Amino acid sequence: MHTSTTGPAGLLALPARLLHPEPVVRRLSVIVFVNTLGSGLSMTLGVLWFTRMLGFGAAQVGLGLTAAGLCGVLAGVPAGRASDRWGARPVLIVLVCVQALGTAGYTLIHGYALFVPLACVVAAADRGATAVRAALYADVLPPDDRVACRAYLRSVTNVGIALGACLAALVLEADTRSAYLAALITDAASFAVVAVLFAVLVPDRPRAAADGRPAGRTGGPNPALRNLPYLAVTALNGVLTLQFAMLEVGVPLWVVQQTEAPRAMVAGSMLVNTVLVIALQVRATRSVDRPSAAARAFRRGGLLVACSCVVLALAHGLPAAVAALLVVAGVALQALGEVLGQAGTWSLGYDLAADGAHGAHQGVFNTGQAAAMMLGPALVTWLLIGHGLLGWLLLGTLFAAGALAMGPTVRWAERRPAPVVAA
Repeated sequence: MHTSTTGPAGLLALPARLLHPEPVVRRLSVIVFVNTLGSGLSMTLGVLWFTRMLGFGAAQVGLGLTAAGLCGVLAGVPAGRASDRWGARPVLIVLVCVQALGTAGYTLIHGYALFVPLACVVAAADRGATAVRAALYADVLPPDDRVACRAYLRSVTNVGIALGACLAALVLEADTRSAYLAALITDAASFAVVAVLFAVLVPDRPRAAADGRPAGRTGGPNPALRNLPYLAVTALNGVLTLQFAMLEVGVPLWVVQQTEAPRAMVAGSMLVNTVLVIALQVRATRSVDRPSAAARAFRRGGLLVACSCVVLALAHGLPAAVAALLVVAGVALQALGEVLGQAGTWSLGYDLAADGAHGAHQGVFNTGQAAAMMLGPALVTWLLIGHGLLGWLLLGTLFAAGALAMGPTVRWAERRPAPVVAA
């Protein structure tokens, strides 16, 4: 007999169904949620704190954040290498504590001379932590299910950021110094809580390398920097990473300055992306079980993002309702490409790395992403706002070329053995 699950018992069972069956993933989900809830606050309010409350000019803030972005790019490789040497968990705890102190420091500074070095420290800790976190996942997640677990955690990430942005809206409505201070302190506290949770909830379980030598004790030259196919994969992933600058910078500017679509479509486009990523990211990983499948997922994802550029470009000069529909369609295509591309790159980032050196490889891999995120806003603005329809076509061509190049690059990587890791 069929039993309905729409009653009270069924509703109470819904949260349990959303929990991951792996205990370590459930613990990591708690950590990710706390971390991204705070990040959602700071991502929305950070620039406004510097400009509205501290009185820095927009150009000053932009220059400072560019310098911070460069420091973030430089931090990934040494942070990843450190995680191979001393273990991912202790290195990650240190970096998260630095983020907590740095974020709290934003509430104490009053002059521009302190803002720039502090922003550089926070950015370096942030990008270093991103690389080490990926290495930690290699240590503690089940190897056969690692990509699917990362997809689940990314869905949690989007939920946390969305809720953090909602809290930020309350701060924006209040628009007082005390409200901004409370938000920054909350973000700093979230980092402190995350550091404690990593120490308490995440097992300190070094992964064994293929030769039986425990991970976390490697020396010698950085094997990732000698792995030419891996560097090529990293560069192609950096190309596709430009889609985030397109979504976060290019689409808002395009909608407001170059189309008749309502300005509310800026927020609407972000909502469409967030909902689709939450709903589809885990599903997108189901067929990504080997490097060749990951390359196909990356290719499909990149081509979908390229198609989204064409659709978004067509919104120019059309009536408001039609333009709005094209913006939604373009962002939906981008989101579909994003989940496929992310599924492919996660798998390649792990599967093509040398045994015993996931930290070094994730450091390099995340450095490629950090470089793209640093250069992306300026490049996207120059292309889309400076060159209009032609810029969209050039950007789409770049995505398509990167997508099509991944297959041959992965086949090259599979033919060439990874460098041996020194003990």
